[in-house]
Amino acid sequence: MQNLCWTILFVLLLSGCHNQAPLGTIDNPIKLYFTPSVDADSIASNSEEFIKYLENQTGLIFKTGIPTNYVAVVEAFGSKRADIGVMNSFGYIMANQKYGANAFLRVIRHGNDYYQGQIIAHVDSGINSVKDIDGKRFAYTDPSSTSGYMFPLKILQDNKVTPSNTTFAIKHDNVVTMIYQKQVDAGSTYYSPPTEEGAIRDARDRVKTQFPDVEEKVKIITTTEKIPNDPFVFRKDLPQPIIDKFIKAVKSFLQTETGKNVFKNIYSVDGVVDTTNTDYDGLREMIKSIDIDTSKLIK
Repeated sequence: MQNLCWTILFVLLLSGCHNQAPLGTIDNPIKLYFTPSVDADSIASNSEEFIKYLENQTGLIFKTGIPTNYVAVVEAFGSKRADIGVMNSFGYIMANQKYGANAFLRVIRHGNDYYQGQIIAHVDSGINSVKDIDGKRFAYTDPSSTSGYMFPLKILQDNKVTPSNTTFAIKHDNVVTMIYQKQVDAGSTYYSPPTEEGAIRDARDRVKTQFPDVEEKVKIITTTEKIPNDPFVFRKDLPQPIIDKFIKAVKSFLQTETGKNVFKNIYSVDGVVDTTNTDYDGLREMIKSIDIDTSKLIK
């Protein structure tokens, strides 16, 4: 019996030591979360190279997490399951407001540090303007998506439009697929302008392999105001040396061909720029204008 007690005590002490391991070590890796705005398998496979590079450049150990929805990334900051997150802009507003997380990097896409949302519809839906959406079936992405919910919702409200029913498809490519297959009449996703050659770069491009004629079947009705691009978000009280090492490594990774390909495959990202919390004040004002209580989106 005495030996058993000593064994239990030893296990408890060993467990306590592991919990106190320095952040960035194998027993306490830095937890890097990715917002699941695209296919989780694509994020997982492409992020492997990123993690290897981070560990090589910083001497720290990282572990990735890909939750099932946007708000789960926010919640992870509250429970300290996430130390760093690549988040959508609205998710960052919630993480900052509720848990004091801070943004220090913002991504660049197609040369811009902002993006837009779009409202799209099936060509057979009879929808040619925002007003025509009234009484139709509509799909948003995630309730905390900026381009796939918040800004499009504002457009519908401003036009006094009420769909007959709405659904949340979670991912942008899911919305496009639902419209293409006529499960809904219209929906909202992210928008990026086409290339100089005219090739599309908005959410429809993500399903072109599956549906080569998606451009002919799904059309753009309107686009939203500009939205500050997705930030890299850091947990409150995360040690500054870790933040500095991470930022330096991300910037150097995106200077490599591998880095460019990895981030293009995950989030269509070309690069990053420094950012601050105040860069998202305009978004905060928009949230107030549509009267959304962000605290209700966090469990």
